[in-house]
Amino acid sequence: MIGAHPDDCDILAGGIAIKYSKLGHTVKFISATNGDTGHYEKGGGQLAVIRAKEAADAGKVAGIEYEVLDIHNNGIEADIHTRERMISIIREFMPDVVFTHRPYDYHPDHRMTSMLVQDSSYALIIPNVCPLTPPLKHMPVIMYLSDLFIRPYEFTPDIVVNIDDVSENKVWMIGCHKSQVYEWLPWVDGKLEEVPEEDDERTHWLGKKQIERDGRTADRFRQQLIQKYGDEKANLIKAAEAFELCEYGRKPDVEEMQGLFPF
Repeated sequence: MIGAHPDDCDILAGGIAIKYSKLGHTVKFISATNGDTGHYEKGGGQLAVIRAKEAADAGKVAGIEYEVLDIHNNGIEADIHTRERMISIIREFMPDVVFTHRPYDYHPDHRMTSMLVQDSSYALIIPNVCPLTPPLKHMPVIMYLSDLFIRPYEFTPDIVVNIDDVSENKVWMIGCHKSQVYEWLPWVDGKLEEVPEEDDERTHWLGKKQIERDGRTADRFRQQLIQKYGDEKANLIKAAEAFELCEYGRKPDVEEMQGLFPF
């Protein structure tokens, strides 16, 4: 799962990552930038160190690998050098599925990260591209993380997953990104004064916000949940995550998709 910043994958796909991990699969989060501008007081190398530590803690909570690349926030480019680095990183992990942002997004880091994954997709199997890293024998399936943007087209999920069983674990995971969820993001929203001081109260506050967020995803795609889980179960689902099949990468049939998303 390749996000632009530490905490992107956690917020958008932490539930499914934990579910994969519990099934014995190997999951890795990549943050394409080091997050060194994402704060109103801290910044630079100091903040990059803090965010790398937070990401490592989140990985331990979720039982996954977590790597933060040494690229500055707002400084990532979809150039040849960075693309070749992305190709090598993906090849080394040998994934069945790669998750990333859609290329339609307010943040240039999100757009560049998406472009890098897309531009790397076909080259993953070409031996003469990045020849020092063995090519993959099979192109992975590429999935988009969900978003709310509607131009040039709205996010349309191919997979919607019930995460009620791991929603608490997801909150603990996201809560490791303290500089973000308790400081930076509330400050951006103009709600920093709402953040509780005590750790237990903070976790409860964060859990309520995250359940509301994942609840909106469940409500937005309730029909897909009903198709997958049936009326009775689907109507009880409080939290969900959704993913869209990218046009690049391998095109799985229905049976393979069921195997890749065995929830």
